[in-house]
Amino acid sequence: MTDMTEPTPMPNGLAKRLPLIVILTVAAVGAFTLRDYLSFQALADNREMLIAFRDANYLLTVLSFIAAYVVIVAFSLPGAAIATLTGGFLFATFPGALFNITAATIGATAIFLAARMGFGERLGRKLEASDGAIKKIKDGIDENQWSMLFLIRLVPAVPFFVANLLPSFLEVPLRRFVISTFFGIIPGSVVYTSVGAGLGEVFARGETPNLGIIFEPHILLPILGLCALAALPIAIKAVRGKEV
Repeated sequence: MTDMTEPTPMPNGLAKRLPLIVILTVAAVGAFTLRDYLSFQALADNREMLIAFRDANYLLTVLSFIAAYVVIVAFSLPGAAIATLTGGFLFATFPGALFNITAATIGATAIFLAARMGFGERLGRKLEASDGAIKKIKDGIDENQWSMLFLIRLVPAVPFFVANLLPSFLEVPLRRFVISTFFGIIPGSVVYTSVGAGLGEVFARGETPNLGIIFEPHILLPILGLCALAALPIAIKAVRGKEV
């Protein structure tokens, strides 16, 4: 007789997809329920309380901030830009930028692993086994993984969520994803953290920060220069391939 108290095993496919399902569900709920709480106005309204708590509990503030930032990124909740500004506001450009970059990398890695477990491995195998143009595109990306990973991090127009998901089904090694994420987001993170470090003056004037600053020429041009540097190996390989 079958023991009715034994739990029914979860189907293997569902077990693998469960983390991604949880992330997507929380992201959908958070998009509607947390928008007012993770906003510039919320930061402005609570700035004195945050500063007082930081001054009284610096280490706890650092750990709490990193944990909150990881959750925001891991679950793709609204407010990642505000979190970056908060890092600068509370901890200055440095070490605020280091805290922001570390937390964003951890959160991005969580999405990457959940997506890979959920569908990335299966899709990667299908792409590898395919023929024609799709296989050629994948092979081209595989041959230039470092360059492609840095490019999608450096180009401001690529959404962070997309840059986390795309590598999950291109069989990018975890170590390579983590390294490229950490170093690839440094330019943008430093820019926004420095904006956050100057929020005291912005609050005093009753203004809002310029989040479009990254597209201003004196900041965008150096970042585009880094993009060109990251794309250089791809261009060299393409030229050599034509010569051959």
